[in-house]
Formats: sequence, structure tokens, C-alpha cells
Amino acid sequence: MDLTGVLAQLGCDIDLDAPDGLDLDSPIDGSYLGCVSMNSASDTSEIIDASVSASKAWRSVPAPIRGELVRQFGLALRDNKEALGTLVSIETGKIKSEGLGEVQEMIDICDFAVGQSRQLYGLTIASERPGHHMREMWHPLGVSLVISAFNFPVAVWSWNAALSLVCGNSVIWKPSEKAPLCAIAAHKLLADVIEQFDEAPSELSQLAIGGRDVGEALVASPDVDLVSATGSTRMGREVSKVVSDRFGKVLLELGGNNAAIIAPSADIELAVRAIVFAAAGTAGQRCTTLRRLIVHESIIGQVSEKLRAAYSQLRIGSPLEEQTLVGPLIDGDSVVAMQQAIDEARASGAQVFGGESVEVAGCEKGYYVQPCIIESDSQLDVACRETFAPITYVVPYSELAEAIELNNEVPQGLSSAIFTTDVREAELFTSAVGSDCGIANVNIGPSGAEIGGAFGGEKETGGGRESGSDSWRAYMRRQTVTVNYSSELPLAQGVNFDVGGS
Repeated sequence: MDLTGVLAQLGCDIDLDAPDGLDLDSPIDGSYLGCVSMNSASDTSEIIDASVSASKAWRSVPAPIRGELVRQFGLALRDNKEALGTLVSIETGKIKSEGLGEVQEMIDICDFAVGQSRQLYGLTIASERPGHHMREMWHPLGVSLVISAFNFPVAVWSWNAALSLVCGNSVIWKPSEKAPLCAIAAHKLLADVIEQFDEAPSELSQLAIGGRDVGEALVASPDVDLVSATGSTRMGREVSKVVSDRFGKVLLELGGNNAAIIAPSADIELAVRAIVFAAAGTAGQRCTTLRRLIVHESIIGQVSEKLRAAYSQLRIGSPLEEQTLVGPLIDGDSVVAMQQAIDEARASGAQVFGGESVEVAGCEKGYYVQPCIIESDSQLDVACRETFAPITYVVPYSELAEAIELNNEVPQGLSSAIFTTDVREAELFTSAVGSDCGIANVNIGPSGAEIGGAFGGEKETGGGRESGSDSWRAYMRRQTVTVNYSSELPLAQGVNFDVGGS
């Protein structure tokens, strides 16, 4: 695990012996990675002031030119994909293909944002007054703050930053304290592009590494126009309250507790393959991880048998090994939370398969677990709460309406899926009376979203949307303009207000 070499490839000269900084341990083997410098809450005023100044310069740059900056950032990501993907694996424990896939998401959103830079469309609106026309215009907001989580340490920032930049805003990034090295490296790639881009102010993108106090100071500032926060529902509630008190804008991507329904007509072999990836990929640490499996009673025995067999073949180990499919959890607290959920399910009478800690040779201090299947006759209380670990709850259903009700009865509403070859079932599931989630898939799992579709969910997931057709609007303010090109002054709604005179 050559951390120094990877950082050097990325052009990062990071002091890993910073005094009184943030200590970092690898989830892969528990080894000490170093200590990085942190910002304090008192630093945030300077960061925000610089970002405000940059936004005032950047908003005057034409949007297609702003798109060119993002295009060049995408090229830099292509050149550094291997090294940055490896760093994601080292710091967060993602397997290599998922680390590289995360960087590919960054490249994809850059491509998407470049196209959007020429499509920030408003509307021309018919006026009821002769000699007038109306139009809807969109203008930059100002300063965007991105708060990201450890499980997607660079992609979430890029989803927001790429669109925010083409929309004419400056960006401040507050990354997870569990993945600051990824943030430093990704931010430097953008900073290098900005430095070479004549039209871009040097402080267009800012990085603030710190704890809760830094995040709170940034969120509370009235000079931060948009707070895009990804993380727990608890965090989202706190952020939302603070920002709403000052009438700011929020974009929240919070908890997920995603289900998949397997109908009697399903292609079971395809469904099992999809389930295993969705449930065990990233060691169950995605917001779109499959956590609940709702299976028709006529096939539940067959599905459970195949699922247990597939889980027994999962290759658990160092994410840096090419054959590994399941890497470690991020830290010991996650292992404890997983075990507590398993114990609660077992106490409720459920059958538990897997879930034990796994010792990996050479990584004995890593946080490895066997993905877990929990079977019960009904949906357990613990299954209605999100546990960020590879636990899959399996329950039976008899009628599709019942399955949809089970899908919808949890507080979260991010992603969902149905496996069926019955077009009526598929259409019902994706209709207004079907899944209540922001994402509803047919014959694929709930994870693995593409850049072209809006990503986000309802209820305790927060209601925000990132990427997708009109997501750019979250980063802009709308203005309605009415122009009178006549010499008369007719009033709307036929109001007569003639005061006489010349």
C-alpha cells in the first residue's frame, strides 16, 4: 500500500506529520496513514470572503467558457484516474474497480456539465399586456458549499462542483473527516486547472478540512447561498434548520433504506446477481445499498437458497487485491453498529446467516465482515432503520400491493427496484401508486445510478436531486423579467389607475 507514491503521482505534497491535526488510519489494515492539517472555525470567515469575491468575478464569465474550465478538469481526471481511484481504495476501503468507477463518475459529470453550460435555458412567456413581453432568466446563486460523506469521497463533490461551476458559482468543499486525503488530491487537480485558466479567479474553489465546528460555521454563514449536504438524516435535519433560519437554500442527499421486490415471474438468476452486487458492494456502505428484499412466498425458498450460496462465494479481503469483491467497513464503530442490528434482529426471532467478523491475512486490524442475510416472516423494526453495513433483510409477500406497501413503509425514500417479466407489475411499481422513492428500477438493483438521471429521494432522504436534466436549477436563482416596448402603460388584470395629468 504505497500511499506516498500515489500522492506523488497526483502531485500532492501533503504534510502527513502535521502537529495537532487529523489522525488517519487505514480501514484496510488499521495502519496509521498520518496526520493532516485542519482548518479551524475561525478560518471559515477568510474562506467564505475569498469565495464571495471569486463568485462575483466568475458570474460575469459566459457560461460556455465556464464549461470549458470543467472540460479541462475532466481531462485532468482522465489523466489521473488510476492514481485517484487507488487513493480512494486506500483511504476508504473500496475495492479497486469501485474506486476507479468513482473517478469515472467524476469524468462523466464533467462531460454532462459541459453540455449543460450551453443549455441553461429560461422561457419566453406570453404577456396579457400589449406591447410587453415576459421572460424567465436564471442567474448564478453566488457561493455553493458541498458537504460530502466518506463512502463517495470525491464523486459527490464533483456532482455538485461541476454543475455549480458552469452555473457561475464559486465552491467551498467540506469533506468527511474520514477521507481528507482524497479531497486534498481531487481539489488540487481542480486548483491546477483553475491556475492555468485565465478567466477563472484563483480562489474559485476552496477546501475546508475540519470537524463539526468548521461545518457549523460554514453552514451558518449568510454568505453561503447553497448548502448541498450528503450524509445521515440526523445531520440533514440539523443543517436544514440552520439554513432555513437564515432563508438559505439546501440540497439534501440523506439516508436510504432501499428495497427490491422479486415477483413470481422474475428471472431469478439475473435477480440474484443484481442483489448480491447491490447488497454487498462497497461493503454495504452506499446510500443506495439494497437493505430489504421482499420476495413472493412461492419462490422465497428458492431465492434464499441461491442468495446464501452466492454470499458464501464472496471474496472478502484487501480492496487493493484484484480478486476482492468485498472490502472492509470504514471503522470499528461501523462493525459495532452492524452487530447491534444483527443482535436486535436475532432477539426478534429472525434467522441470521453470516454477519461475523472476518480475519484477512496481512490485514488483521482491518474492519472486515461477512455480509449478512436476515430472514423473518414480517418486516422488523430494525429493518426500518438504516444500518450502514452489508445486512440484507428478507421477508415474504403474497400480493403485489402488499409488497409495495412494505417497500414504502420505511421513513426513507431513496431507491427501489422490482424484478419481474410482467409488464403490468413493472408499470404499477413505477406508477403514482407504486414505489414512493426518487428512484424506481425494473430488473436491476437499486444501486448504480447513472449521471444522466436525477439522483435523490423523498421523505427522510431529503428531497434533493443531483445530476439529471434540470438539476442545474438548484445552483441558480430564477428571475422573471417583464419588458414594456410600447409607449403605453396598460396594467395587468385590467386594473385602471389613471391619475390624470400629462
